[in-house]
Amino acid sequence: MSKRHAIVSIGTNSARLLIADVASENPRIELVRSMGTRLGEGLGDRGHLGDEPMARTLDAVEQYVRTARGHYVRLFAVATSALRRADNGEEFAARVAALLGVPLRVLSGEEEAAASYRGGLTAFGSLRGERVGVLDLGGGSTEYAAGDSLQPDTVVSCEIGAVRLTEAVPALAGREEAVDDEAVTRARAMASEALEPLKGCAAVERLAFVGGTATTTATIVRGRPTPAPAYPLTRAELQRTLERLLKMKLDERKHVVGMRSQRADILPAGIILLDVALELLGRDEAIATTADLLLGILLQERDAAGGPAQPARAGSGTRRGFRR
Repeated sequence: MSKRHAIVSIGTNSARLLIADVASENPRIELVRSMGTRLGEGLGDRGHLGDEPMARTLDAVEQYVRTARGHYVRLFAVATSALRRADNGEEFAARVAALLGVPLRVLSGEEEAAASYRGGLTAFGSLRGERVGVLDLGGGSTEYAAGDSLQPDTVVSCEIGAVRLTEAVPALAGREEAVDDEAVTRARAMASEALEPLKGCAAVERLAFVGGTATTTATIVRGRPTPAPAYPLTRAELQRTLERLLKMKLDERKHVVGMRSQRADILPAGIILLDVALELLGRDEAIATTADLLLGILLQERDAAGGPAQPARAGSGTRRGFRR
């Protein structure tokens, strides 16, 4: 029996749509969409969602409704850091829910970490008793979860992300000139302070990165226009990519093979956060995977309904899109 489910996610940087058939042990990804709407633009630690960012996000949701209509059995909707922080988050969530026809669930940091962990497990295949970790770097927050089963025993949520670090150190965006060492040093210090909780986490044998920073960096390292389902990234590769981007102005970055133009301003900050996270976790490498929060939510729903109990690799046969 088909369990083709759809999920819309409202993040600080991107609004996304995923449709997947999760009936079997090998979930099949059938459609992926992502639009950089930058909902959390200018939001800060606490604040008000702006009219333009909200309009961009609602436009994306309307497109997703048209795209997905008739192609799923159930629809889910979640939101992350921006709506957790916004003083008008509940009002905006109601507007999104009205468009989708289902409630918009605003995830806590801990819920986000656990769901990203569940999705990221598919990058490892069946677990063999080893301890693994999944780090989800978003625009507004960074989540980490670790364990040796479907349920993590450690969850951490840190109030830093690629958008927030870029807004704190605007030079990283590359709008004016190449980025100097002082800006990078300041950004690394902020990243180290915000991600300090990772330092106390128990060691893992394998680590996965999920989120747009990791998958975009992997496509740049590979020199390909589209992301691979899973690709190993080392600290050395992160640092080389960062050095390359910091020498470019923003317009130049947008033409780098593998770069999504909307992410070009925030990618250096994201790479700094990934590198600092690896340092704090005592790791030199992680697998960048496209199996992330959205797939994790769908698998959690399936698990709760008594579906397959073993994590397995997500099918790589992604369909590029349904007729609109």
